[in-house]
Formats: sequence, structure tokens, C-alpha cells
Amino acid sequence: MSKQPKRITSALETALQMEIEGKEFYQKAGQKSVSTLAQELFKQLAAQEDIHYQKIKEVYEAVKTRGKWPEKESTFKQQKSIQSVFKDAVDRMDADFKAPSSEIEALKVGMSMEDKSYSFYRNREEESESPAEKAFYKALTGEERAHYLTLSASVEYLSDPAGWFTMKERWSLDGM
Repeated sequence: MSKQPKRITSALETALQMEIEGKEFYQKAGQKSVSTLAQELFKQLAAQEDIHYQKIKEVYEAVKTRGKWPEKESTFKQQKSIQSVFKDAVDRMDADFKAPSSEIEALKVGMSMEDKSYSFYRNREEESESPAEKAFYKALTGEERAHYLTLSASVEYLSDPAGWFTMKERWSLDGM
């Protein structure tokens, strides 16, 4: 195998491992969570990490077989967006609910993992030579960014629901 396919397969192997670790973390965190928001969010994130894994695995197998990146572009269509999981859960939660610190910490760990994945995929996108490879990694960076932003909003909401609603609604605090 030439240098180029080896570079590609090595990156895909790293990506596969990151997605496995992400799925496992989200499954465990979801089982330990008490809030509806965190439970549903972690469940959906685990499912999305599994979708990422499957798509990456397809590309990996194609590269191993053909020695080059497949020309067909891969998309990451989700049955339910991660943002809609957040919105639906918030709509059903009590505005006075405060999550335990361990749950907030798990969400922050998830943010860190998503940030790491985003950076990795962004670097791969920049180093990619084929348009299909570039598009694949660009799609993954978008996915990881959406995960990060939703986890961040979840931390804000579960830490201070009333404050989150104030910021979300942009309420005026000047008495008018």
C-alpha cells in the first residue's frame, strides 16, 4: 500500500476509535443521568456516534479494498436532529430543575470529546486531497460542531434553567 492510502487508513482508524469511545461514553453517561434532557441527549449522541462509526467503517473498507478514497460522497442524515432532542426535552422539563454536578460534568466531558473530534476532522478536511474526502470530513466537522453546541446549551440550561430562559428570550432586565 502506498503512502497516501496508508495516511488515509490511519486517519480513519483514529476516527473509528474516537467514535467507539464517544458512543461508549454517551451510553454510560445516559444510564447515570437523572434529567430527561441528559438522558435523551446522551442516548441520541450515542446513536449518532454509531452512525458516524458505520459511515467511517464503509469508507475505511473501501480504501482498504481499492487503495483510494471512494468517489461517492457520504452524508450523515439523522432521523432526529440533536438540536430537536434538546428542544423537546427542555419543553417537557420543569424550569426549576437543577441537575447534579456529576451530570453537568459528564456534559462537559462530552463537550471536550466533541471539540477534540471536531479539531481532528477539521485537520483531516484541510489535508484532504480528493473532493469526496474533503466533503466527508467537512460533514463530520458539522456533526461534531452541532453536538458540541447542543452539549454546551445543555450545560447552561441544566446549571441555571431560569438564566438560560432569560438569555434565550433576551428578556430586558432594565425594568421596562
